[in-house]
This record gives sequence, C-alpha cells and structure tokens, in this order.
Amino acid sequence: MRLPKDKTVIVERHNKVVYDCGDLVVKVFNGNKPSADIFNEALNLARAEQAGIDVPELVEVGKVGPSWAIATKKVEGKTLRQLVEEDPSNERIDEFVALELMVHSHKNALLNRQKDKYTRMINSLGDDVLSESIRYDLLMRLDGMPNHNKVCHGDFVPSNIIMREDGTACICDWAHATQGNGAADCATTYLHLRMRGNADRAERYLKTYVERQGCSMAYVQSWMSIVAAAELARGRAKDQDYLLSMIDVVDSY
Repeated sequence: MRLPKDKTVIVERHNKVVYDCGDLVVKVFNGNKPSADIFNEALNLARAEQAGIDVPELVEVGKVGPSWAIATKKVEGKTLRQLVEEDPSNERIDEFVALELMVHSHKNALLNRQKDKYTRMINSLGDDVLSESIRYDLLMRLDGMPNHNKVCHGDFVPSNIIMREDGTACICDWAHATQGNGAADCATTYLHLRMRGNADRAERYLKTYVERQGCSMAYVQSWMSIVAAAELARGRAKDQDYLLSMIDVVDSY
C-alpha cells in the first residue's frame, strides 16, 4: 500500500496514525500491532456493513513499510465530537443515543461474542492489577449476565460518528465490535466519556440511554465492574486508577 505525498494526519494515537489521503482514509498501525488484530478489525467492519449499518467502505488491508494498514473510502462530513465542540450548547445527546440504539437493533451472528471477549480480557490481567479472587468473582458475575446478540460497537463515542451534510450518520472504528448485550455497550460508552473528561455529559448520556432503551439504571450499572475490568486489559496507565475505582468486588482473601 502506498501513501500519497500530500497526505495529512487526521489523528495520532499511541498505536496508530490515521491519514487523509484524498479519496481514502488510511489507518496505519505501529509495527507491534499483531496482524490478527488488524484483520479482525477489517472483518468487523465488513460484518457491520453486512448487518446493514452505515459504515465506511473497506478498500484494502495491506502494509505501509513494516506496518499493517487499513484503507477505507473517505466519508465527507464532521464527527459528532467536532459538531459539539463548535456548538457546546447543543450536546446532541438524544441523537447520539438514538444512533447507538440503531446499532444495537442490528444483528450479525458472525461477530465475536461479547462475553467471550470480556472473559479473555479479564483473564489476561495479572495479580498486580486485579487479584485472582476478584477476577474469579467478576467472571462469575459475567457468566450470570443475560445473553443477547445485538451488534455492539465497543467504542461508541462522538469521535467515531461522522455526520454528513444531509444529516445521515456513518459509524467508524469497529476494532472492538462484538455481538452481545447493549447495556454492556452503554456501560463502555459511559466509562469512555468519563475517562475523556466528560463526567457531566456521561451522566446525561446514561440517563438518556436508560430512558430511551426502557431499561433500569441498575441494569446498566451492573455491567460497570465487568466492563471496567475488561478496559484495564488495554493497559492505558492514565485510566487505571479510575477503572479500578469502578470495580465494586472486594477481595475476600
């Protein structure tokens, strides 16, 4: 895969750089990113599209030098995060929640199962992060949660939603997608908003979600410890203290 000389950086993270390459958007991962993760993200994108969700069109999976990359067709528009930053008086929470519930209304039986993913992530934590007894209690709690098969994005935040001028939305970045319980996906979004410094917005989002979905606040909150533990497996040191504070299991040993 070749990148044009006139490319511009859209966003840079610790493990990737996303480039605007004219008609394409190319996400280039660092050399340590396992190839299996890149192909899984591309497969998730294809399966979300197969489910009927508006997503960027996958063009190519290849290498840029030693690094794996994913190319998609560029979607013209602004992210929901950009629109809110331009007009902070309009948080567009109702619209945001409606889009998340739209995603949850779809199904694809070929996506990885949410419970399986959370189990792997929690099991990957060492005793220096969570004790064995706490991991066991969390896994028992996870096993007892209701089984659903909704499409769950796994990182549903305003920066991953592109709003076109005609008002339609395109959902991006499907690296963490699974099939599972929408309340767990809501808990993930809540935690991500909190970790990105949007505490008040996170509370308004959660209140709106439970009202629109028709579930109880307690039901979503019952997922918080599980999701927080799974998020610890991502190894983001700056978020560790907050995530640990969200885990309500007490070590009994």
